[in-house]
Amino acid sequence: MSRGLKRSRWRWASLSIVARALASSGQVQPAFASIALAWTVGALTGPARTGLAGFAAVWSKPGPIARTVALVLSLGLTTPLAGCGAPDPLAELVPGERGRVVRVIDGDALVLDTGQSVRLVSVEAPALAWRDRAGQPFAAEAKRMLEDLVLGREVQLYYAGLSRDRYDRALAHVVTIDALGPEVWLNRDLVLRGAARVRVYPDTARGAEGLLGAERTARETGAGLWSLPEYQVTWAADMDRDVRGFVLVDGILGEARLPPPEGETDNRRPRACVRSLLGSALRVGVQGSAVGVCEMAAGTRVRVRGYLRNGEIEITHPLNVSLLAGADGVAGQAP
Repeated sequence: MSRGLKRSRWRWASLSIVARALASSGQVQPAFASIALAWTVGALTGPARTGLAGFAAVWSKPGPIARTVALVLSLGLTTPLAGCGAPDPLAELVPGERGRVVRVIDGDALVLDTGQSVRLVSVEAPALAWRDRAGQPFAAEAKRMLEDLVLGREVQLYYAGLSRDRYDRALAHVVTIDALGPEVWLNRDLVLRGAARVRVYPDTARGAEGLLGAERTARETGAGLWSLPEYQVTWAADMDRDVRGFVLVDGILGEARLPPPEGETDNRRPRACVRSLLGSALRVGVQGSAVGVCEMAAGTRVRVRGYLRNGEIEITHPLNVSLLAGADGVAGQAP
């Protein structure tokens, strides 16, 4: 027997053991485990691009057992949307249009056969190069992941609030609805695979809380963009205040104070308060839609996510501020 065949059989045996253990423990429904195993067979032996993409995102972790556990867990969390007795994370959203995906623009945007362009909400994939702007690391890989998941498939849009942006793009959660593959909630699956990070806006925030756990899994397993140094969570004191872009930063909140008078800052949106991050040159600008962050106690250890410019991180929703382990306060769920 060849060494490669022995290795494949060993991996299959490991997957079977882990799947049975997870199903019996209640962490993953038995149906999830079966789907995970079947999908993995396609990844190991067949040309299915979706199976390969999901497999590669977690199989790159060192150690065969760690890779096996990560694979079964990630697939179990991905399909279907809700297990037996679990609440449907999209139940509170408004069903929208259906259509077939004919084009993927980048890691978080696509086009339907109706001509409608769609921006997936509550996720932020790395940006591709555009005009004189350089592309971000992992942008091309994120686009390919989305293509592998959805190109040519029928999908259903779900609206979490505002349904169109100023470019007339549909702002939606997107779920596959055909028989060409497993049912996939694209927003969550992209986060779980490390193709995107969670970024919550107040006018499309419904359903976003279910994405944070997927991001934590992706970060802990080093999936996708989380394997790159550019996307590691940074302690506030180590962050260059001249950085511009979407960031995740850990720090300790200082006292809340009123923002400077209008005209003394170039930030585009009015803020309810401004908070320092102790020991750093950074500050947190809290919009009225996240006013609860202004009431958190000084000294609280937090993880903040938002757009950083001119040394200030813009906070648009309470879910963009998470308590670090052991912290007390009022914000989104722990990271």
